[in-house]
Amino acid sequence: MPMPWTYRHASKEWRAILDDLKDRMALDSDNMAYTAMDGVLQVFRRRLTAQQGLDFASVLPAIPRAVFVAGWVVQDPPLPFAERAALTREVKQVRPHHNLTPDTAIEATAWTLRRYCDRDDLERVLARLPEGAVAFWHVEVADPLELAPRIL
Repeated sequence: MPMPWTYRHASKEWRAILDDLKDRMALDSDNMAYTAMDGVLQVFRRRLTAQQGLDFASVLPAIPRAVFVAGWVVQDPPLPFAERAALTREVKQVRPHHNLTPDTAIEATAWTLRRYCDRDDLERVLARLPEGAVAFWHVEVADPLELAPRIL
């Protein structure tokens, strides 16, 4: 089997993801974009069992996959999904002294990661996750081409 594209081109893909995150959230730095995405991923994984989290991580690009699992304490029981405003407040509590994450962080992260995930694989995994997972990653777009990757 050939090496997966996301491994062979991880640096180029990560650069495009960071640029998309910065553009989508009007952020100034890679650090700000990383913090926002990390917060979103942490908030989402808190709602999953370890197996559900690994299933979800398996469809992410290489570096977001690593960010998703980094530091995860899998013994913590999953939390229920909450309304978007509460989830956004939770995202902003990740590294609160260094967090300039906007209110649009969940939508922006979902929009960005959808550009780099295989759509069918992502939808298949989300459908098997707890109620609220599909809504968490839902993105409204006027044109499906909007979710085309920045790089090929």
